Amino acid sequence: MDLTELIPFLAQQPLLLLALVAIFVSVLGSMIARPLPKFSRLLRSLGNLGLLVTLLLTIAQAARFSSNSDFSLAIAGLKQQRVEGGETRIPMGPDGHFWVNAEVNGQERRFLVDTGATLTALSVSTAREAGIEPAELGRTIMLQTANGAAPAKLASISQIRFGNVVARDLDAVIAPGIGETNVIGMNLLSRLASWRVEGQTLILVPKNPQPQN
Repeated sequence: MDLTELIPFLAQQPLLLLALVAIFVSVLGSMIARPLPKFSRLLRSLGNLGLLVTLLLTIAQAARFSSNSDFSLAIAGLKQQRVEGGETRIPMGPDGHFWVNAEVNGQERRFLVDTGATLTALSVSTAREAGIEPAELGRTIMLQTANGAAPAKLASISQIRFGNVVARDLDAVIAPGIGETNVIGMNLLSRLASWRVEGQTLILVPKNPQPQN
């Protein structure tokens, strides 16, 4: 990765950029410890403070997986989706992914939009709280995850809603191997009239736009 690619990448990763700056300041402070001891202590203190802030922001960002409150979203720097005209527009999150707040059978949960996933996937806790059971006589399939292959059970979602998008009777899998993460896959996106990415925004255009809750 050359400099022209590195700068835009870091601009999309503010926590990483903050951590790198904090480390640089700390190292610089250590290098000038002998000639400028007071200034050295100041720089090292600033560097440590920057690393602490990075840690706290990282924890707050991770909290969005288990919390749906607007407060936690604001701390994490994650903007929510919005409806404009007949489109649902989803801004890219600080982690470089697209996330939506969706209602699954009336239960609000966060979902990662993954165009590389064939099927929509639910965590065990999301499926349980939404009243979704594995299909009767449904076979176990192996789902490829970041941590390798994991077993999953076929299921069906009565209704999933976000923005002006509503999908009913959607095939899904209940996947213990994905932890608390829920995933919207291509089987939902393929039901739309179109979808595209413009800059750092994912734009979904449903065939029959529904009123936003």
